[in-house]
Amino acid sequence: MSHVRSFPEVQVDAYVRRQVLSENDTLMVVAFTFEEQGEGALHAHPHVQSTYVESGVFTFSIDGETFDVSAGDSFVIPANAVHGCKCQKAGRLVDTFTPRRDDFL
Repeated sequence: MSHVRSFPEVQVDAYVRRQVLSENDTLMVVAFTFEEQGEGALHAHPHVQSTYVESGVFTFSIDGETFDVSAGDSFVIPANAVHGCKCQKAGRLVDTFTPRRDDFL
């Protein structure tokens, strides 16, 4: 029996696509593909989030602190922190959430 499950890619808006890569009750891995000018609007959620920048350049804001990241960078966003990003150069983010984000299923 295969443990690999395929999830569809979802068009979030004109500039951003999302695809769940893997998940269980306690952990979820999600890829976000951004075109230049794409944004992840400021938001907060009860999940701890780890973000890995696979490609591209992004400006992130976490609880009012703004910083730039590019391919190879990673960081953790605490639960309930207000955060968002703007894509400066098209790329892909791989986010891990604990627990799973049921709203993405």
